[in-house]
Amino acid sequence: MRKTTSLPFSTSKNQHFFNQLADYVGDVFYDILPEHGYELRDEQIFMAFQVEQAFKNKNVIFAEAGVGTGKTLVYLLYAICYARYMRKPAIISCADETLIEQLVKPGGDIEKLEKALGLNVDVRLAKARDQYVCVKKLDQVVNRAKDKDIHRVHEQIPSFVHEGSGSMTAFERYGDRKEYPWVSNEQWEKISWDPIQQCSTCEWFHRCGQTLHRQYYREACDLIICSHDFYMEDVWTKESRKREGQLPLLPESSCVVFDEGHLLEFAAQKGLTYRFHSETLTTILTGYLNQDVREQSLLLIEDILALHDEWFDILRAGAVMSEGSNRKEISRSKKMLDVAVNLSQKVADLLDQLVFDSELYVLEEYHVKMIEEYLEFYAYGLSILLKDDAGIFWLEETEAETSFVIMPRLVEDVLKNEVFSKKIPFIFSSATLSKSGDFSYIAKSIGIENAKSFTVDSPFDYEQKMELKGHIETTEKEKWLKMGRELSEYGGKTLVLFSSVEEMNRFREWASEQTWDFEIVYEGDREISELVTQFQQRNSTVLCSYHLWEGLDIPGESLTQVMISSLPFPSHDPVFQAKRNHAANPVEDVDLPYMLLRLKQGVGRLIRTNQDHGVVHLWMTEEERKTHSKAIREILPTSIQF
Repeated sequence: MRKTTSLPFSTSKNQHFFNQLADYVGDVFYDILPEHGYELRDEQIFMAFQVEQAFKNKNVIFAEAGVGTGKTLVYLLYAICYARYMRKPAIISCADETLIEQLVKPGGDIEKLEKALGLNVDVRLAKARDQYVCVKKLDQVVNRAKDKDIHRVHEQIPSFVHEGSGSMTAFERYGDRKEYPWVSNEQWEKISWDPIQQCSTCEWFHRCGQTLHRQYYREACDLIICSHDFYMEDVWTKESRKREGQLPLLPESSCVVFDEGHLLEFAAQKGLTYRFHSETLTTILTGYLNQDVREQSLLLIEDILALHDEWFDILRAGAVMSEGSNRKEISRSKKMLDVAVNLSQKVADLLDQLVFDSELYVLEEYHVKMIEEYLEFYAYGLSILLKDDAGIFWLEETEAETSFVIMPRLVEDVLKNEVFSKKIPFIFSSATLSKSGDFSYIAKSIGIENAKSFTVDSPFDYEQKMELKGHIETTEKEKWLKMGRELSEYGGKTLVLFSSVEEMNRFREWASEQTWDFEIVYEGDREISELVTQFQQRNSTVLCSYHLWEGLDIPGESLTQVMISSLPFPSHDPVFQAKRNHAANPVEDVDLPYMLLRLKQGVGRLIRTNQDHGVVHLWMTEEERKTHSKAIREILPTSIQF
């Protein structure tokens, strides 16, 4: 049964909803929040007025608001009220799981709003599929490995999962990554969902933790919070899921808020990818071979399987890895393309043969549908590959699987038609959405033609609160030594941001040979929110990360120093290489804007409230200082001293 919720203000038939909402919001920001110790901020009130117009007129709006403006409370208040008015949940789409945690954790923004306004907000999380344990994979790993941490996960799986009995109403939700904080990222990959899994045919499907969580969040009244990746997966799979008789991943919503909305383009590209797993086609077509099919079909299958193996051998041989990316760049060589052309024709021929085989009733209807859908998926992916300049390609390899990934180069048309054509409010919120007040770059990249926009600066006095120190890197070892001295002087209390996992691991190797009076924790060793909580609760800890440039909110003495180990330029992986290849000036149009945006976000981790203070250290090479010093100084909140 759906939970009933009412508007937090009285309504009258004689007054328009938005007039009543405006009066209530005015009371909240001028009276109620100040009574609970919140500062009265002109920037926040200005933002509230602008966002209200977007809700009233069902517009797209870019709300660029600096750190400390209280932008999260603004969009939450409007989203909750509008969801209750429309009787449809609002979707809050966040850049990643860390930002989601900031909203929903004890003492987070939603709880703050509930306490101050006397609300009971019905908020539910729709996490990405790889955030849930896969019981099928877990059973396989437990049976062949003696990993104590993974066995501990297996022991916590509810009994109904393996018993296979009982009513679904008695099933409890389980399997969220957050429930197993002791598991490292590397261990989690062995037991979590991945794209190879055929969930619809899995024996555990109706008792799967992911399935049970999905049934739960679909019933939300106020807010459904998800990641950008998950939101885009919903967009991309909606029609195919309907064809298969399944519900879309997300229900219809009253509005959508994109928190850290400048990252939506990357999530859209990731969500619209085609993944070809080296073993999947073989598995599916081998199943076809086991059916009573004609000889002509059997010969075609044998040809396709041989070409498929040859194709992946060519891809593996020519793949090149770059630092900061798990994507191996491949070249569109003539040999690779010739095999792809041959594969494409053979797959088209097999699809025709499948029609004849199905008419002869030698195949079960389920098998026909499964084989046909995968072959169509395979053929469409190959068609993108064979078109000049239509896609971006790379190879991903793990111990168990090789995947060839195809991503559309441009996603604006898909977003324009499938997302922003809806007549509902879309709110983009971030401290970094524009380039010097110009929002055209983000608007064009995600297919938005008409949008409102505004910018409000941070209310903090950075000249008084923050010291910015620049350092010139000569050798990496010398840099580590200087960073070590600064860490020891501060006694921890530091966030160290790296440009890549490889750079962090090189520092880790060096740091492991030193003696410290404080603990150093590293992203990936445990579930990320567990690490952040540990860092926040202990005043003498160093947190090393390569992802937490955005979304991390640690006010107080636990974080009084931020170290940026190197300028966060984008990696040389295939996605950014494609952007560079289509830019008139790759440095000015691709590398520099990305670096400056990420740098601004990283510096913004230090000062979160008026009581915060501290120092930011920034390392760069002498050449980078000469080339980019002017652009860097323009985006920093206070002057930097070298």
